[in-house]
Amino acid sequence: MYSSDSWFIVGRIVSAQGLQGELRINPNSDFPERFTKPGLRWLQVDEETPKEIELISGRQLPGKSIFVIKFRGVSDRTSAEKLIGHKLLVPTSDRPKLKNGEFHLLDLIGLKVKLEPEGTIIGKVIDLTTAGNDLLNIELIGGRKVLIPFVKAIVPEVKLNEGWLKITPPPGLLDL
Repeated sequence: MYSSDSWFIVGRIVSAQGLQGELRINPNSDFPERFTKPGLRWLQVDEETPKEIELISGRQLPGKSIFVIKFRGVSDRTSAEKLIGHKLLVPTSDRPKLKNGEFHLLDLIGLKVKLEPEGTIIGKVIDLTTAGNDLLNIELIGGRKVLIPFVKAIVPEVKLNEGWLKITPPPGLLDL
């Protein structure tokens, strides 16, 4: 039985690459081996049950965050184009081990957001956007949503075990 809690979305297929069935993928992971190391992965369209597929090769495009990958059984542009929009998944059990003080970005979803220096709760993290830089999608109390760059200067403290992070936004950032 499929459960969304059993999977991580590590990327999205954004286009076909060439004529031999290669695909461009926009990563949602800080672990490049998810796109370069051969092995089993899973594809999902919409909220359907993920389907197993074998990654046979992958490489990062120089100077870009995009990866070009090749799956077994996808041998031409037509079959590659059918996969555009699919999410690339791995099981949650495939979570890489981290050093002390490190955390997975997906663990930030659901954290309360406190405003420095007073520590007032102003909202919660509802999603992440990877667009060259990582952005926290925060729903403020009252329902308005804002994007906050996930950089040390703006998010100086993350306390996963306590369920919160602190932000020090520059003037006007929360008003956008």
